[in-house]
Amino acid sequence: MSYKIAVASLDGKFVNEHFGRAKEFHIVEVSESKYEYLETRKNMPAKQYDNRHDYAISEAIELIADCRFVLVSQIGPGAEKTLTAKGIKPYVIPDFIDDALRQIISSNKEE
Repeated sequence: MSYKIAVASLDGKFVNEHFGRAKEFHIVEVSESKYEYLETRKNMPAKQYDNRHDYAISEAIELIADCRFVLVSQIGPGAEKTLTAKGIKPYVIPDFIDDALRQIISSNKEE
């Protein structure tokens, strides 16, 4: 069974973006413990202290709704709670994307 992981990254190499500020998510598909890059999805995050923050978080979650996990460098408790309620498990692993993906895949082999 395959599944998708969304990665919040500024450069496509390192997990270095906060969920609420991510301008794009790199989508990878995992199948049989291997993964491949599928696409980059553009996001429109709210500016800091913007009154549309909650709406922007909802839009970001909808953007990655088909993903099972999201990989970020940081995430706020509200976004984490909403993601979890939508069935998307957030992982905070500020590392090289390849290394972070291997950690997620390894920790979810039994599922």
